[in-house]
Amino acid sequence: QGIPQKQSFCSLINFSMFEIDYLRSEKTPIPVMYDSVQSSVAQVPLTVPDNGKYLDIKSSSNDDKHAETEEKRIFSESESRTFKGDARISLPCKETLSSCSPSNKAAVHFDKPNRKLSPAFHQALLSFCQMSAESRLGSEVSRIADSEKSVMLMLGRCLPHIVPNVLLAKREELIPLILCTACLHPEPKERDQLLHILFNLIKRPDDEQRQMILTGCVAFARHVGPTRVEINHKYPERRLLVAESCGALAPYLPKEIRSSLVLSMLQQMLMEDKADLVREAVIKSLGIIMGYIDDPDKYQQGFELLLSALGDPSERVVGATHQVFLPAYAAWTTELGNLQLHLIPTLLNKIEKLLREGEHGLDEHKLHMYLSALQSLIPSLFALVLQDAPFTNKAKLQGEVPPIEVTRFPRPVSPLQDVATIIGSREQLAVLLHLYDYQLEHEGTTGWDTLLWVVNQLLPQLIEIVSKINVASTACVHEFSRFFWRLCRTFGKIFTNTKVKLFIYKIVHVFISDATARNGVLTKATVPIYATGVLTCYIQEEDRKLLVGFLEDVMTMLSLSHAPLDSLKASFVELGANPAYHELLLTVLWYGVVHTSALVRCTAARMFELTLRGMSEALVDKRVAPALVTLSSDPEFSVRIATIPAFGTIMETVTQRELLERVKMQLASFLEDPQYQDQHSLHTEIIKTFGRVGPNAEPRFRDEFVIPHLHKLALVNNQQSVDSKRLDIATHLFEAYSALSCCWYQILTFVFILRTSMIKECEQKVENRSVQEPQGSMSIAASLVSEDTKTKFLNKMGQLTTSGAMLANVFQRKK
Repeated sequence: QGIPQKQSFCSLINFSMFEIDYLRSEKTPIPVMYDSVQSSVAQVPLTVPDNGKYLDIKSSSNDDKHAETEEKRIFSESESRTFKGDARISLPCKETLSSCSPSNKAAVHFDKPNRKLSPAFHQALLSFCQMSAESRLGSEVSRIADSEKSVMLMLGRCLPHIVPNVLLAKREELIPLILCTACLHPEPKERDQLLHILFNLIKRPDDEQRQMILTGCVAFARHVGPTRVEINHKYPERRLLVAESCGALAPYLPKEIRSSLVLSMLQQMLMEDKADLVREAVIKSLGIIMGYIDDPDKYQQGFELLLSALGDPSERVVGATHQVFLPAYAAWTTELGNLQLHLIPTLLNKIEKLLREGEHGLDEHKLHMYLSALQSLIPSLFALVLQDAPFTNKAKLQGEVPPIEVTRFPRPVSPLQDVATIIGSREQLAVLLHLYDYQLEHEGTTGWDTLLWVVNQLLPQLIEIVSKINVASTACVHEFSRFFWRLCRTFGKIFTNTKVKLFIYKIVHVFISDATARNGVLTKATVPIYATGVLTCYIQEEDRKLLVGFLEDVMTMLSLSHAPLDSLKASFVELGANPAYHELLLTVLWYGVVHTSALVRCTAARMFELTLRGMSEALVDKRVAPALVTLSSDPEFSVRIATIPAFGTIMETVTQRELLERVKMQLASFLEDPQYQDQHSLHTEIIKTFGRVGPNAEPRFRDEFVIPHLHKLALVNNQQSVDSKRLDIATHLFEAYSALSCCWYQILTFVFILRTSMIKECEQKVENRSVQEPQGSMSIAASLVSEDTKTKFLNKMGQLTTSGAMLANVFQRKK
């Protein structure tokens, strides 16, 4: 990485030219290695400083002294024919026309990496090279220099387009002609100049034009051998072209150049280029490089590049990392035996470190970064499990191939994350899956080292991590829920039932029998992640019953043991985000509505609020409202109060007039029925609910119901003889006022009542207490109206009463 770019390119040119000279002197036919290049190319950026000089250097990796001499000679050469700021590309070819002509079958040799990628994976990887072969010009470019006759035919097809289209916008029409001539021209200098023209043909090439040039470069490279490039330009489109070239030309470069100079250049561009599109192209080219690299010493450099790419601020770059770079790097990691030894354990350790350091503030962005990377590695891990299984030698494609269910695997974000692509074919995968399920069900995991690592090391470490996550961290619960869901879906139902569920079940159900361990389990994320990430993987009737039963058990045990409801709430929030689970959640809640214990009924009433957002009005009308009405007449007063937040949420989220009227009647009953006249806790709950839902509620409901009742509650509170209760209500009224303060004209009377009847008394109480009692002995009620609260409240009042213009506007009701 520290090698200067100019020197890097020099070395690249040295190696290529020496190899050409060597082949020329040997005059020995070299066998052709045919590579298929797909019709779309990775977009990868390259930034190289331009000093206005074109260097033509010959050197050999086998002769260091010769290389050093040649480099010294080159650095003293004068400027070439090119202009400063131009893009430069030099591609070596034989000296004579006959040596490049198809009539002479002496072919070009390309290094073939020592890799084991399946043809399907290799093909999918190269598909990220965005070359164009479907258009007329794409077809012309891909068929250049087949023979002298074909050259003439091509000229005949292309020249009619050249003459009327020499304007800048149509210069791509020149590409086939330039390439054909560059390949067959007998003069090396002229070939160089033609290629130089090609790279500088269009000032700011768009996506289609870059793909066309790139396709031409690849076709040229396949005919004449390794390519060398030096480019730097102020326009990102030109840097983008070079970045894409690095990936497209990777199959045709010597492996020494591919795994050193090109890799270093791409690394530098990833770190330095400010254009998101360029860095995205760099990532895709890096992915293609990872499909050809076979130098184990470059593994750590690849890992560092992976972390940099995952942490890139651009979503485009991160997306390309998951689509191309990460799966390609994982394939190489698997071949090296490092997937289980290094890559996955390292990411897990980084997550554990984040959780240890984040007790007072978790870096959720980094957690997402590492966990999403682990999630993207699941297909590679499962493919390794299949390929390392005891039955692998039995996996023969004979006779009828068992079909794979359409929903067997989660939808991959990229062809490279498709297990069938990694394995080689869907047919081969189908055979392996059939043997995999049979092995798990009948023969177990004996001798299956890779799967035993998943069961005995990966799963326990994952569960340990989950047990350290605070259940209040919604983002963590969501991320791990998605991870476990994809893990279980990928490894299949038998594995999920016999390994994952059994393992977590033992941990989760500790709290049922062991009171000492209860709080530790209930305040962590194990319960919601098990419910939402594991029990939701499959949706047959028995699976849904298992999930319903688990949630009912959790709700019952938490309620009866007076434990915090956080783990249950987290489960409901995560499941409630998906409408497919609304009916299931209502089934669980109805179980609570009819439960014999008032504690469970109270919990059910409070949980309704969490299920309402996003729920269809039909379900609210037919299932939720009747259940809440039932609970609102419960013998236990605490159960009735627990329904108020849910009623408020209905007022906030529903538009159906009849339903709103029913809810309004129930709330009016709570406010006006004499039996609730002195119920302080009920009034507190209503005021808090009004303050929460009022700003978003239907305007008529707010103006004609919420604000007048807040006014009445303020008047009643003035007569409250118990200081602590009066101060408590005053504080909640203030919060409600703050939320509704945008409704100036409706709330003015309410404001004056609070100011004249309560604030002075609160001030006096606080002043008296501060004189008579030590600071540490002040009551909670008094502390609620501390100096900060009092000042904030009086400032609010002052905003309403000190502006004559504002008051004039306030007294005018809006039409």
